[in-house]
Amino acid sequence: MPLVINHNLMAMNASRNFTTAFDALAVSTARLSSGLRINSSADDAAGLAVSELMRAEIAALNQGVRNARDAQSLLQTADGALAVIDEKLIRMKELAEQSATGTYTSSQRTIMNTEFGLMRSEITRIANATKFNGVYLLNGNLSGAGTNGLKIHFGPTNSSAEDYYFISISDARGSALGIDAVSIASQSGAQGALVTLDAAITAKDNIRANIGSYINRLSNTVSQLSIQAENLQAAESRIRDADIALEMTDFVTNQIKSQAAIAMLAQANMLPQMALTLIGG
Repeated sequence: MPLVINHNLMAMNASRNFTTAFDALAVSTARLSSGLRINSSADDAAGLAVSELMRAEIAALNQGVRNARDAQSLLQTADGALAVIDEKLIRMKELAEQSATGTYTSSQRTIMNTEFGLMRSEITRIANATKFNGVYLLNGNLSGAGTNGLKIHFGPTNSSAEDYYFISISDARGSALGIDAVSIASQSGAQGALVTLDAAITAKDNIRANIGSYINRLSNTVSQLSIQAENLQAAESRIRDADIALEMTDFVTNQIKSQAAIAMLAQANMLPQMALTLIGG
């Protein structure tokens, strides 16, 4: 290479190498400080697009887990109210059994029937009052099947086969259980009430069994969604997160290259002075 003074080609070359190494050092610094391999679309446009879609689906799945758990809480609220209704029905059965025997007078049966009626009214009151976040649970509003039930959405899209299903809770009011017209004011009425109350208890048990099945199904749904979100998060991490060990290696390499380029740039900038020595000579 000739010794010239118009162009310092060695300095230009050293400067270009320094810029390349320094830019790579800046990328390594950004990745190490953020923990992300992709900090902008320039880092990996395709990877960014894929990871953003994954992040959206992960967020939806995590919310789906919360939705399913909220549904479990709703069902547990209904089950708790039915447990109280169960107590009332058992007491009514006890009163009917007491009134059915011949050792009590009509006036005494009237007293029993008063409590019996209060228990029946309390069952209807509980069924009408039980709600979760404003949704009434036991008054028949959720007793429809399919789209008339309560839609529990937990998947990231809107496929009926994959992302949601409906739950229904039957009416638990006294009229639905068939006990509204029951009286134990007479011995014969009390004897008939025993059969009616058995049917009411069975109907109530069927509602609770149905609720328990939904709770168990939702537990499985939560487990499946959690596993799916975890695996998707792992896949997203492999695309977007930085390998710290690898990035630290690149950082040190680029740091050394930058320092070497700076040192050579300083040396190259001194080369034109050699020409002045020749001219002076």
